[in-house]
Formats: sequence, C-alpha cells, structure tokens
Amino acid sequence: MTKTYGYVRVSTREQNEDRQMIALQELSVPEKNIFVDKQSGKDFERPMYKRLLRRLKPDDLLYVKSIDRLGRNYEEIQNQWRILTKEMKVDIVVIDMPLLDTRRGKDLMGTFLSDIVLQVLSFVAENERTNIKQRQAEGIAAAKARGVRFGRPPAPLPANFHSVYQRWKAGEITGLEAAKECEMPMSTFRYRAKIYENAKLL
Repeated sequence: MTKTYGYVRVSTREQNEDRQMIALQELSVPEKNIFVDKQSGKDFERPMYKRLLRRLKPDDLLYVKSIDRLGRNYEEIQNQWRILTKEMKVDIVVIDMPLLDTRRGKDLMGTFLSDIVLQVLSFVAENERTNIKQRQAEGIAAAKARGVRFGRPPAPLPANFHSVYQRWKAGEITGLEAAKECEMPMSTFRYRAKIYENAKLL
C-alpha cells in the first residue's frame, strides 16, 4: 500500500520547523511519517533522513517544503533526487515548486521538464548559499578595515567605583546609595560589581 511521508530539515542556529510542519500537516501527512533533522544541510549524514530512506518503498510519496531541504549542495541534491526517484521508485513533491511533482507527466517530456526545473533550482539554492556567505565575509572584512570592533564594549567604570564598591561590600552603604554615587542604575551597579568581584578572584 502506498504511504505518504514528509521530510523536514532545519538549522538549529537560525530556524524552527513550524513552517515546514504546518505545510505537511495541511497535506494530511501523518505525523508519525514526518522525519525531522535539526542540522546543517551541507551533507547527507543525517540520522532521520537515513531512517526515512529505510522506510520508503516503491510508489510511496515524499513531500518536502522546498528543494534546499534536501540539501544545499547542487551535486548532492541531484544525486539524492536520482536515488529516490530512479532507484527507489519513490514519488517526490516539492511543495513550494508545483512543477517538481513526479506524479505528473511521467512520459518523456514530463520527466525532461522536471529534470530541467530540478537542475535550475538546485543550482540557485547552492548559488544563493555561496553568495550569502561571500557577502557576510566581505561585510565583516570591510567593517574590520574601517576599524569596527564587533560586540559592544562595556563603558569604563567611574573613577570612584572601587571605593564605593568597598564601602558597599563592608555594609557601610546600601546598593541603592552605591549605585547613586556611581551614577548608574541599581541593576547595572550589581552587574558590574559581580564582574569586578570575579575579576579580583582570578
């Protein structure tokens, strides 16, 4: 009997899976048949993807939200598509690109058009990833060349901080009074005092 599956991949650093999960649920993909990997798409060494491959049988249907969920490397996406559709005889539907639906047009022309679209989208996905990384690197390099320092440096401690801190620790003044003398909010004074104390213990 034909079964329907869904595959979701997110990077734990920048995404959550909600958008992909909602799309699969709207297509009535059983929750038990949705496999989720939370890691980079740079390769195919992914535990849930491997488990999915072991479950898939000929004529099963696999949904993915977009082509880059399979991966972002042009060659690998092409290879995985070939394995799934040609070797395992599985149908794939890319939700964001209706033209990539192997259930349609299984004649020579349909297969030809699908392969062309796949190649273009795979290339675009990898190219965009490369461009983003390059833009980030160029932006950081340009900023460093201008003398930009990343991360906000803490404001210098007021000149009277040490003496005020000592009096506060000795219980001679309250934290509120200490903060007022240092001209900073109470929360800031306690935060800087903790850092100051830890530094003294090193």
